[in-house]
Amino acid sequence: MGLQRVEASARTLSNGLNWGVERIIAVLMLALVLDVWLGVVDRYLVHWQLNWPEELARYLMIWAALLAVSAGIARREHIGIGLVVLNLPMKLQRIVLFAVDLIALAAFVYLTVYGFDFALGGMKRHAMIFGMTLALPYAAVPVSALLAATQLLLVALRDQGRYIPVDMTEGAE
Repeated sequence: MGLQRVEASARTLSNGLNWGVERIIAVLMLALVLDVWLGVVDRYLVHWQLNWPEELARYLMIWAALLAVSAGIARREHIGIGLVVLNLPMKLQRIVLFAVDLIALAAFVYLTVYGFDFALGGMKRHAMIFGMTLALPYAAVPVSALLAATQLLLVALRDQGRYIPVDMTEGAE
C-alpha cells in the first residue's frame, strides 16, 4: 500500500506541475508569435524600424524550449529511450530506466547548481537593445533544469522503474 500511495502522490504532483508549466509555455509561445508577427509587420508594412522584436523573440524561444524539457519528461516522451527500453526484457528495462533516470537527474541537478552562477553572471552583462541585464534570459537555464530535475524525480517515483508513456488527459474530465 505504501508504494501505491507514493506512486499516486507523485502522479498527482507531476501532473499538476506539468499543467502549470504547459500553460506558461503556451503563453510564451503566444507572445513569441505576436512578437514575430509585429516584427514582420514593422519590416514590410509600417516601417517603424523597431529594433527589439528579434531579441525578444530569441529570449521567449529560449525560455519556451527549455521549459518544454520538463513537459517531455512528465510524459516520458524521449524517442531514444522508448525505442531502446521497449525492446529489452522487463527486468533489464527497469535497470536501464533507473540508470537513465539517475544519470539525467544528476545532469539536471548539475545544471541547476551551476546555472544559478551563470544567471548571476548575467547581471554583469546587458542586452544590446533592451538595456536590461541578461540575468532574466540566463535564468532560463537553472529554472528549467530545476523543473526538469523535480519532474524527473516525480516521474521516477510515479513509474517505479517501468516505462510508462503517459497520456496527460488520463483521468481528466
